[in-house]
Amino acid sequence: MSEPRTIGFVFIDGFADWEYGLLAASAAEWFGLRTVSLTPTGEAVSSLSGFSLTPQRGADPAENADLDAIAVIGSDTWATPRAPDVSALLRTVEERGGVVGGICGGTLALARAGLFAKADHTSNGREWILKHEPYYAGAARYRDVPHAVADGRIVSAPGSASGTFALAFLQTLFPERGPQLAEMRELFAREYS
Repeated sequence: MSEPRTIGFVFIDGFADWEYGLLAASAAEWFGLRTVSLTPTGEAVSSLSGFSLTPQRGADPAENADLDAIAVIGSDTWATPRAPDVSALLRTVEERGGVVGGICGGTLALARAGLFAKADHTSNGREWILKHEPYYAGAARYRDVPHAVADGRIVSAPGSASGTFALAFLQTLFPERGPQLAEMRELFAREYS
């Protein structure tokens, strides 16, 4: 039996509690992925609500050779000079054909890594991303939409779109599982019908 695919989640201090749950739980429970928590230095961080997270590893590319995908979770810290640089890890996963995603402030990490240069993408608003990364490569490919955007193997979403972020991310990883993804979309949509 082959090893399950592995998805890493990058958390930094002040991470948004609501942005990773649907993706992480769906990936593990419904799609059989192995989930791994990462922080830039391998040290514990706290969420916006004050919950502590002790990661399984740091963000060094050498310690993450098993990742098939990586999701950068939002935090207000991404928009400050204290933001860590995880570009090497993101580019490494992307270069070996993995899925790379960012939600909310996590999209800034993808912009800094140059991953939007050739991919349509979104974030928390055109003005917001340009305020923090005014010269990022690919700014002309920004799509001002309220839901996740997937282009190739790059997935992005505003902080309010954790449901479509989970769906777009898993659809990018598992394009052959359309019926299961449609069921998941229907389940999420019931809340708003």
